[in-house]
Amino acid sequence: MSGYDFDLFTIGAGSGGIRASRRAAAFGARVAVAEQRFLGGTCVNIGCIPKKLLSYAAHFKKDLEDSRSYGWSVEQPVFDWRTLLDAKNREIERLNGVYRNLLNQSGVELIWGKATVTGSHTVEVEGRTFTSKYILVATGSRPTVPDIEGGEYCITSDDAFYLDTLPRRVVIVGGGYIAVEFASIFNGLGVDTTLVYRGDRLLKNFDADLGHFLAEQMRKQGVRIRFNTEVRKIERDGTTLSCVTGDDERLSCDTVLHATGRVPNTAHLGLESVGVTLAPNAAIVVDDAFQTAQPSIYAVGDVIHRMQLTPVALAEGMLVADRLFNGGTEHMDYSGVPTAIFSHPNVATVGLGEEQAIESGYKIDLYRSIFTPLKHTVSSSGDKVLLKLIVDRESDRVLGVHMVGDDAGEILQGFAVAIRCNATKAQLDATVGIHPTIAEEFVTMRAKVGA
Repeated sequence: MSGYDFDLFTIGAGSGGIRASRRAAAFGARVAVAEQRFLGGTCVNIGCIPKKLLSYAAHFKKDLEDSRSYGWSVEQPVFDWRTLLDAKNREIERLNGVYRNLLNQSGVELIWGKATVTGSHTVEVEGRTFTSKYILVATGSRPTVPDIEGGEYCITSDDAFYLDTLPRRVVIVGGGYIAVEFASIFNGLGVDTTLVYRGDRLLKNFDADLGHFLAEQMRKQGVRIRFNTEVRKIERDGTTLSCVTGDDERLSCDTVLHATGRVPNTAHLGLESVGVTLAPNAAIVVDDAFQTAQPSIYAVGDVIHRMQLTPVALAEGMLVADRLFNGGTEHMDYSGVPTAIFSHPNVATVGLGEEQAIESGYKIDLYRSIFTPLKHTVSSSGDKVLLKLIVDRESDRVLGVHMVGDDAGEILQGFAVAIRCNATKAQLDATVGIHPTIAEEFVTMRAKVGA
C-alpha cells in the first residue's frame, strides 16, 4: 500500500490496539504491533477478566451460606488464596496465547519492547526504527497513586491481583467501580473490609439511586463504608498500617488499596514532540475520527479518556481500521453504551440516569421497584434488588434502564438492544415476561414513582 515499512504501526496490544490491527490486516494492510508488557492489555491481565474470576470466587461463600436454607448441609468451607491465584494466572496465560495466535493468524507482526514516536511516520522500539503510513496509539491507562504522606504503602488494583497472601484487614480508598468491586471481593473472601470515600454516595457518575442502594446492600453483607471521609496520610508500624483521616481517626489494617481513578498512559511516548496534543489529564486529544493534531497519528481506548470500557475500545479500533483501509465513514456513537459493575450485588446500567435526563432537558416519568427476589425469599440473606426505568414523558421512549442485583449485567445486555432501538414504555408493557425471574419486573412495572 505504501513505501513505508508498514501501513499501520500500533503501539499497545490491548483490546483496542489488537482489534484495530487485526481488522486493518484483514483489509490487506501491513501491520505491526509493539507491546512491552503483555497481550490483551488491562482487561485481560489486570482488569475485567481476573477481577471477575475473583468476584466469582468471593461469591461462593455467600452461595454456600444461602444453600443451607435449601436443605444443604455444608461443612465449614476453607478458602485457599494461592489456589485461586494459580487458577487465575493459568487462565490469563491461556488468553495471552490466544491473542498471540490471533495476531499471527492475521499476519500482524508482533514487536516486543517499549515504543517511542519519533516522527509523524516513525516509531523506535528498543533501538530499532520503523516507518509507517499511520501510527495508532492504544496504550491504555494506569491507576493513580495518592500524593499523600505514606502513599508508598498503598497498593493499586494492579497489585491486588498478585498479592502473596490474602490480608486479614483491608482499607479501600475510593467510591467508584474499582473500589466497590474490590471491597466486595475482599469481603466475600473473608477479609475485614472498610471502604473509605470522601463523597457522600457510591458511584457518583451513575444514577444516584444505584449508589445509595448498593451501599445499603454492601453494608448488609459486612462491608463497613465511611462516607465524607478523606485519608490524609498513612503510617506504618511493623506490618500494621494506619489510615489517618481528616478527623485524626486511625483505621488500622494490613493493606490499603487506593482506587480513586486512572490516568492515560502517555508519558515518555514522544507524542508532544511530534505535534500530538495532550489534554490536562494527559489524555490524547482526538477528533470524531480518532485522529490527533498530527494527521498520520490516531489513538483509541483508555488513552483518549472518553469511555474506559473494553467493548468501547474494540468498537473504536474497528472504526479506525475501517476508515483508514476500507473507506469507512462511520463515527462512534457513545449514547446507550451499557456497562456493569461486578460488585456484590452487581450493578448494571444503560442510557440516562435520572439526573442526566433532567439536565438534558427531558420531562421524565420514573418507575422503580425494590423487592426480594424469589431465591432470597427462602435464604436468610434478605438480599433485595433495585430496578429503575427512566421514561421520556412526551415520546414515551425509555431513556434509561438500571439495576442493582444478581446477574444485573446479564439481564441489562438485552435491554441495551431495546434502548438502541428506541423502545417505548408501551412496548415494554406489551412484552410478556419470563416467570419467575427478576427480569420480568422490567416489563410489569406500571406505577409511576416520580416525575
